[in-house]
This record gives sequence, structure tokens and C-alpha cells, in this order.
Amino acid sequence: MLMRAHVGDQLIVESPTTGATKRDGEIVGLHHDDGTPPYEVRWSDTDQVTLVFPGPDAHIHPIGNEPERQDEPERQGEGTGTGHRTTTAAHHGARSLSEAVVTALVEDATAAPSMHNAQPWRFQYFRRRRVFHLRADLRGALPHADPELRALHIGCGAALMNLRVAVAHEGWEAQTRPLPDPGDPMLLASVTLTRPLGDEADPAALYPAVRSRHTSRYPFTEREIPASVRTALVDAAHREDVSLSFVSGWHLQHVVDLALEAEARNLTDAGAAADLARYTRGEDDARSATEGVPEYAFGPRRRIGKAPVRDFAGGKTVPGRPTADFETAPHLVLLSTSRDRPVDWLHTGQAVERVLLSATLAGLSASFVTQALEWHDLRWPLRDPTSGMAYVQMVLRLGYGPRGTQTPRRPVQDVLDIEP
Repeated sequence: MLMRAHVGDQLIVESPTTGATKRDGEIVGLHHDDGTPPYEVRWSDTDQVTLVFPGPDAHIHPIGNEPERQDEPERQGEGTGTGHRTTTAAHHGARSLSEAVVTALVEDATAAPSMHNAQPWRFQYFRRRRVFHLRADLRGALPHADPELRALHIGCGAALMNLRVAVAHEGWEAQTRPLPDPGDPMLLASVTLTRPLGDEADPAALYPAVRSRHTSRYPFTEREIPASVRTALVDAAHREDVSLSFVSGWHLQHVVDLALEAEARNLTDAGAAADLARYTRGEDDARSATEGVPEYAFGPRRRIGKAPVRDFAGGKTVPGRPTADFETAPHLVLLSTSRDRPVDWLHTGQAVERVLLSATLAGLSASFVTQALEWHDLRWPLRDPTSGMAYVQMVLRLGYGPRGTQTPRRPVQDVLDIEP
């Protein structure tokens, strides 16, 4: 069959033996009105334009000129519940990634959680190369609670996971590289859009939870989490090279005690109080409400129960704040890695968000139990010495209970730069 193409279509060169993509590029010029070769192609790996006479190992992916399917909803009607890309038209926009699409993708990314909702991230998008850069934004650093920037990396890793999910939902395969430039440690990751997505559901299937996942500081029921759900959450973390374990027995009480000890220290520690004051907002607070944890998201004060939920009021009385009985046997999980480097922290952040999105789709609510992780002498004892786990990176509380309350986010224009 004679090869024909339009400007904007994708030329894909595959290995003749394995079928794996060797190279791909966008057709930016034709030499014949009927769309037959040769073509001028801008290669995705070099951004260079060359004249190409395609061989038998090449084929055309007609991104920009496929007929739109009338039975698929537009992106604006995202609540399909499938998580798959929703429209062939998504490819039309994805090829050039309009400013509106880029903005929507980053808005999805910034729905991720971060410690104290500090939002320590910034994004760049390079149009010609179809590359996102995720950078650390030190405005969101916590100098006392996170002097090594471990929590910053985890928060940015969660945003990176959301970006990967949103990109897949938009219909693109992407290559993610953590810490791509050793000379620029604040460049935490690059995400390159390589080719249209096939029929893979992962991670696009997680998309319906991106906007519905919120931290819940409310009591959960004592209901057990089914074994099938536990297994799915372990697998979710494993996909990001992180181990997840449910805490039980003596170890559960030990982890709870460490969290409560850290919470007690925070009440009398000036540095912890300063971090908390910076990122909490009362009803009469005149500061811009685009970051931090507002009073309406504190949740009730614990009257009884063992759930180690952080008290964002810092021990202060909040008029009208209710009290509640929390669970006596909380479901806590530890996420751990074999090493403790920035790349491991980024993996942890992606694992945390993948677990949270999976948990949300399974009907679970969640909150963070990071208090003991903020104290050097309390972090190491969190591990179970009989399990072989090395470095505990995150503690999560899971259970069946009220959905959390949405907390504010910075406007996308404050965290995104679009480059040529």
C-alpha cells in the first residue's frame, strides 16, 4: 500500500524483528500534494528536521487527521470513570499541546498532596520538544521539619505521578527521567511525550481519583480493609520500586507511640511551631489562601482513640471546632526504600500518590502520619527490624470514613512557565 501522510502526522520507525519503536517524529513538510514520500520530519529525540524517504520499517500514525469519534466525550466531560483517554480529539490537541491542554495537565499535577500543603513545585513546558520539567520550588521548603528536603522531594514526586496519570489520560505515552541533570539538583524530573498511547490502562485508569483524592482528618470506622484491596495497594507501591507494608501487632502500637511522642515534641518546639504557623490559616487570616491548611480542613479534635492524626491547631483552641472519637485500631502502612537518596524520595512520592489514587478508587480515605519522620531519632525506630525494611519514607493512615476537605492550590500561572 502506498504511504500517504499529512503535515502533523507522526512517522514511526520500528525494529523489523521486535516491533519496538526505534524512532519517531512529526511530519512538518510534504514534497507532494498527494501526501506521498519523501517527508520533512522533526525527530522527537533530537528536535532536528531531516528529509526522510521511509523504508519498510516505517509507518504513519495519522494524529491530526483521523475522523473524530462521535461516541467519545470531550476532555471537559472528564468524569467518565474509566480513566482512559477520552477522545481522539485529545490527540489533535496533544500533538501540539495547546496552552489550554498544558495548563490543564499541570493543574492536575498540582492536585497532589504535599507536607503542610506547601506545594514545593514548579513546572516548565518546552513546546518544540514536548517536554515537561518539574523543578523544586524552595518557597515551599520547611526549614525545621524538612532540613534535608526529603519531604519536598516526596511532595514533588506525588505531583510527578499526577502529571504522568494526566498525560496518559490525555492520550500520550511519556518517558519519565528522575534527576536528569546531575549539575542541576533542583531539576527533579523530566517528562517527555513520546508517542500516542496504545490501549494501556495504566496509569490513565487512576485519573478519576486525581481531583477527588483529599486528605481526611476525620475518624474512620473500625472496618477491616479486604485482603484484595491490601494486595492491590502493595502492588501499587511496588510499581514505583517502593515497599508497602501494613503495620500490625506490637509494631502498630510502637508506630502510634512514636507519632504521639513526635506530636508532643512539636507542641513545645519553636521551629515546629514556626512551620505550622506559616502553613495554617484561620478564618480571620488576611493572607492569600492559595497554600497551607485552612482551619476548615483541620478536622475534629481527638477525644479518644489511637489514630495519630496531626493537630494543625497546634494545641490552640479553635472556636466551634468539634471533638470526636477516632478509631482504636488504625490501619497504618509504611512505605520504605532500600536506600535513602533524593531519587528514592522521588520514587516514594510517586508511590504514595499511586497508592492514594488507588485507595480512593477503592473507596478508602487517607491521611498522613509524618510526625515521627520529622525527628531524626524517631524515624529509624519506625521500621520493623524483623521485616528487613530499610528506610521508612512515609506513614499513611487508611480506612473507611468521610472524604477529606479540598485545600487550596496556587493558580497554575504561578507555577507554570511555557517555553518555545
